[in-house]
Amino acid sequence: MTRLTEGNAMSRSTSSSSLWRPWTPVTQQADLQITEARGCRVRGADGTWYLDGISGVLNVSCGHGHPRLIEAAVDQMQRLVHYDPMAASHQPAETLARRIAEIMPGDLNESLLINSGSEGIEAALKICWQYWRHLGENRERIISLEAGYHGTTALGQELSRLPFTLNDWPNRFPVDHVALPMEPRALRTAEGAEALLGLFSQALKSGTPAAAVIVEPLLGLGGCTVFPEGFLAGLRRLCDEYGTLLILDEIFTGFGRTGRMFGFDHDGITPDIVVTSKGISSGLVPLAAVTATTAIKETFRNAPVVQGLRYGHTTGGHAVAAAVAKAVLDVMDEEKLVENAAAQGAGIRSGLDAFRAHPKITDIRGLGLVIAIEADSPESAEAIATGAMDNGLLVRAERGVVRIAPPLTITTDESIELVDKLSRAIATLG
Repeated sequence: MTRLTEGNAMSRSTSSSSLWRPWTPVTQQADLQITEARGCRVRGADGTWYLDGISGVLNVSCGHGHPRLIEAAVDQMQRLVHYDPMAASHQPAETLARRIAEIMPGDLNESLLINSGSEGIEAALKICWQYWRHLGENRERIISLEAGYHGTTALGQELSRLPFTLNDWPNRFPVDHVALPMEPRALRTAEGAEALLGLFSQALKSGTPAAAVIVEPLLGLGGCTVFPEGFLAGLRRLCDEYGTLLILDEIFTGFGRTGRMFGFDHDGITPDIVVTSKGISSGLVPLAAVTATTAIKETFRNAPVVQGLRYGHTTGGHAVAAAVAKAVLDVMDEEKLVENAAAQGAGIRSGLDAFRAHPKITDIRGLGLVIAIEADSPESAEAIATGAMDNGLLVRAERGVVRIAPPLTITTDESIELVDKLSRAIATLG
């Protein structure tokens, strides 16, 4: 171990320092620095304005700088910034929990408010494991999709087999991964649903009884894969058959992104636990919610030590974040943003239909304001993203798939502009 002495401390203090950017090679400099954002547009340091086709990477549901959200944050800061939820409650968190219960189906009434989606996944797993112990069963096994993505904590990363998430952690917990039975572009059929459900059925009946199945309603980082109609309903039936909890990761899809309030609404099901983040506070402040059924929460009366949940964060349920989230729900309702996401998403996909026959485009898919252009190679996808940026549009290329997910406030004119800029970028492929 290197000892920190006065000499090397002075040396370190005078050395250059820089921001350590996540998920980025340490030698790579940022191509873009954002200095200002309004509505669906952001401005770079050179003064160029861009149409934001990725919502600040999926966070900004109500558009950048929405005045109602800023007003809610400022007003709450002037009253109470925050108080540790383990010491006392406060009105913004109580109000938000009630609002979430109102829009969730069935008995999903109990929300734990924390700071990020990754924390939410970890909390959901711990709630699940504790729940089974309260019932006298030592269930531990989790079933997830190989191409799913569930955050960056050690537990969350174990749920995925995506190459960029793999780590050789010690003491790995029991998780079985289900692989997609076919390419995403071939999955959206009745045959695809049958094949995928068959694999989950096999995983559920193999090995010890599973504690939970966890899936996203639409795979985000796993290629923006759209599941076939009826898949989630079939998965709900399988979990009921095997007495297994169903956890839905709605971090990416929740609060209107797919053209319904939640991704699971497309199949009309009620999961046992739902994890939400990102859109819930429109990127203005960090916030996540883990919402469980009352039946699950009630078992914690039998929990050892504190007769409650032994999980939480000092800044969880932050008063300012909760106040902003309430304003987000108000804005979504008043401005009909869920309906707008459905309409604008359909319009964008229709506008891109002309490129389905392009030799370097293998699929165009999406749900609501999640649109994916699958290219024939990662290089082609990167070329589309670069061409889009050159034309004043920000999209994201990930392993051969170009992801488009603008704010839910996007207008028809902006949707037409987005399609036009993408068309120019695709045209550069030849």
